[in-house]
Amino acid sequence: MSKKILLFTLQSFSTTGGIQKMTRTLAHSLNHLATNGKWDFDMYSAYDNNQDLMPQYLPAKKFRGFNTNRSNFVIQAIKKGIKADVVILTHINLAMVGLIIKKINPKTKVWLIAHGIEVWRPLSFFQKAFLKHCDKVVCVSDFTKQQMIGRHNVSQDKCAILNNAIDPFMQLPTAFVKPQHLLNKYNLTLDNRVIYTLTRLANSEQYKGHDQVIKLISRLKVKYPGIKYVLSGQYDINEEVRIKKMIAQDGIEEDVILTGFIDEKDIPAHFLLADVFVLPSKKEGFGIVFIEALACGLPVICGNADGSIDAIRNGELGKAVDADNLDELETAISNVLETSLSSQKRHNLQKQCLHYFNEDAYMNNLEELLMATNG
Repeated sequence: MSKKILLFTLQSFSTTGGIQKMTRTLAHSLNHLATNGKWDFDMYSAYDNNQDLMPQYLPAKKFRGFNTNRSNFVIQAIKKGIKADVVILTHINLAMVGLIIKKINPKTKVWLIAHGIEVWRPLSFFQKAFLKHCDKVVCVSDFTKQQMIGRHNVSQDKCAILNNAIDPFMQLPTAFVKPQHLLNKYNLTLDNRVIYTLTRLANSEQYKGHDQVIKLISRLKVKYPGIKYVLSGQYDINEEVRIKKMIAQDGIEEDVILTGFIDEKDIPAHFLLADVFVLPSKKEGFGIVFIEALACGLPVICGNADGSIDAIRNGELGKAVDADNLDELETAISNVLETSLSSQKRHNLQKQCLHYFNEDAYMNNLEELLMATNG
């Protein structure tokens, strides 16, 4: 059965982040399914330019960027949306567009992708109205699904879970050797144990858990002389000051390396540099960074109070801890560091991760959701 499918997003190609990465993979998968099923598929982005498109994800003829011209985006999205079979919104902030489409043409099936903190908070009148009238809420984790049901009274039948997948264009390692250029760059040797965190470092988002790791370094260096904590991510000025003050207070300036922003192409090499990835966050909708680390053969420690549980398959692929319990976090890190991390172990961890979070499995689940949609 032929379908007309539209994907509406705020921004996917001109910035990087979990939602952006997820949307790129979603766009690529939808385009692949549309090509195979002879469906019509187009993607509209409110804030990207046409030139921002990464052509490996979909052809230029399938993409339109509105370059922050939100009013034009809204008008064109509604005009196109009322003629579509399925409209997928990648953010709750697009709720008004979805609500208008649904009001004009109730036959159009309108879906929302629910990620994490953007829907774990009080919603506006129009966002609440949209949730009542939309046809499906696609949640990236079971935790987010439960939040939608508990916080916003969304029907369980309306919610579906579609875990994120590894970006199909991420360059995954085939050999598990610490990159010499990064050892040189950060003045490290193979004798240094490396804890790694990659996250957005905003002063307004102090739930990521990197604070907790910093607090543990002075303890861990007693047991593991030469241990280093490599903390990556773009930070604002206030967060930089706050983090550096914490580091100075503990006297661990030589033990913590702040890399700043890491380009996407350099992320796999940083995962290879490390012995364990630690992000004991409290508010991850899913945590694509966890499956990226796992796909590079890096053991993962996450928090146990959010969607991270889905990323580690309830403990099958990694360790979840109480982010507020420093002793528990220290024990989890020590358990990883005390176990030899051979190339074979890293390869096996990569294989396990890709078994669950590959794009083919993602597309199969996505296709099932689409085929179950009438129209």
